Amino acid sequence: MEGNISRDMKEGGHRVCVRSLLEASGFVREDVERPLIGIANSFTDAIAGHAHLNQLTEAVAAGIYAAGGTPIKFGTIGIGDCLVNNEQRWRYSLPSRDLICDSIESVAIGHGLDGIVLVAGCDKTVPGMMMAAARVNIPAIVVCAGAMLPGRHNGKKIDVVTGGAVISKSLLGEISDEEVDEYERDMCPTCGSCAGMFTANSMACMSEVLGLGLPGNGTVPAVYSERTHIARHSGMKIMELVRKNIRPSDILTKAAFDNAIAVDMMLGCSTNTALHLPAIAGEMGIELSLKDFGEVSRRTPNICRISPYSADTHIVDLYEAGGIQAVIRQGIDAGYIDGSCMTVTGRTLDETTKNAKVLNSEVIRPFEQAYSPNGGLDVMYGSLAPDGCLCKVAGCPDEMRKFTGTARCFDREPDAAEAVKSGKIKPGDIVVLRNCGPKGSPGMPEMAILASTIAAAGLRSSAALITDGRFSGVTTGAVIGHVSPEAALGGPIGLVRDGDQIEYDTVNGTINLLISEEEMAKRRAEWKPLPPRVTSGYLAKYASMVGPASKGARVIPKL
Repeated sequence: MEGNISRDMKEGGHRVCVRSLLEASGFVREDVERPLIGIANSFTDAIAGHAHLNQLTEAVAAGIYAAGGTPIKFGTIGIGDCLVNNEQRWRYSLPSRDLICDSIESVAIGHGLDGIVLVAGCDKTVPGMMMAAARVNIPAIVVCAGAMLPGRHNGKKIDVVTGGAVISKSLLGEISDEEVDEYERDMCPTCGSCAGMFTANSMACMSEVLGLGLPGNGTVPAVYSERTHIARHSGMKIMELVRKNIRPSDILTKAAFDNAIAVDMMLGCSTNTALHLPAIAGEMGIELSLKDFGEVSRRTPNICRISPYSADTHIVDLYEAGGIQAVIRQGIDAGYIDGSCMTVTGRTLDETTKNAKVLNSEVIRPFEQAYSPNGGLDVMYGSLAPDGCLCKVAGCPDEMRKFTGTARCFDREPDAAEAVKSGKIKPGDIVVLRNCGPKGSPGMPEMAILASTIAAAGLRSSAALITDGRFSGVTTGAVIGHVSPEAALGGPIGLVRDGDQIEYDTVNGTINLLISEEEMAKRRAEWKPLPPRVTSGYLAKYASMVGPASKGARVIPKL
């Protein structure tokens, strides 16, 4: 099967122009005759997690050459969530995932590639590339950027979670510009994806347990030579996958996604995994939803607490404790993980983790000493969220896991943030922020600054936030997101009015708007959607095709 796809593109007398043009690009005839392996690179010098991706790409290319293939390098976009920090810019973050997927599909199929290595950095590039691997279904390996090392400030470890607190204090006038500047210098000391278990590193860990990345892909720090070794070996390994015709469809099975959700719960990953894993699964024709997360969470203990839920523990500490391989091994031995799933190593999870060990039981706890008998996410259903919503329990104060409060309704994050800063939000209130879902915003922006502002106002343990938008991996507090159906689709969150009582129970998985069925029906009959906020360009196209958050916010063309 070696090079079988590209042969149709380049061999035979009728393909003389193809061969000539490849040689005009600098390839020699021997290169053209070998299998053509794409390297998708999301490099941009605007994102710390992408700053070294060209170096990793060159390492991948060297590995491909060494193993008998010809690398074909090409670029795709990348958007860093720390840069999209206002309402308008936030709208482009999640939709960029689908642009990344579409662009890789176009090149991989259009150029007849025999295999592909996907070099990804922060935020939406990792899931976008994994979606592309599933959709194109040629031999594929994901190489992630690796984590940034934590910074140090006055002798204490810090990262972007510290930055969130600094932002909130700055907005509230509680910290000087000079102090902000000191934190700025110390917070991010190296390239790589931000140092904690935020979205980029969460999805890198998911790539490893799903079997699309080599061992270590989830936790080896960006600045370690081992990260370059992973890239080089990935280039070599892709040639083995091409020769054996091992494709993502052999790896991305339903059992593999169940494994990923289980490890997600063990680690306490970003809530954004509940968007990305269903989207990747959907490309394989596998239906995954919030229901799956809820079911797995209720039977899987949480055994790791990494920043943003531990100020002293970061991805580098998880790496030194044995990494994802040790977590998987412990999960297999305890019956939480199906070790028979295939990986890009050509071996099963059971085989790849045979010698993996937990080297620090404070970082990776044994199951009998778990932080919680349930996973890091709780999924809730009820009259406010018929199709579900979620709360990252690892960051929720215990006293806020069951709560009844008074609704204070907003349709834009800046308005809600201003209400918090001006003291209009009181203990016992629930900030209801709607029309922020995939379709309504459009783009489902993150609410990290609003959540941080609530915490900085001293309301973290006395007020909650409920939204049909989403959260950053750095978010903590009583925050409930992904409320489905979203307001723009007529979901009940769009029917809430100021002064309504809302109760939720993360323990038992319920969330309800406490009004009568008659009142709910009356409001539904009176409801009208807000006018579209965007009427042209990519976001308008995205809004017309995007599906519900409860199923991953996949873009599904209407044929």
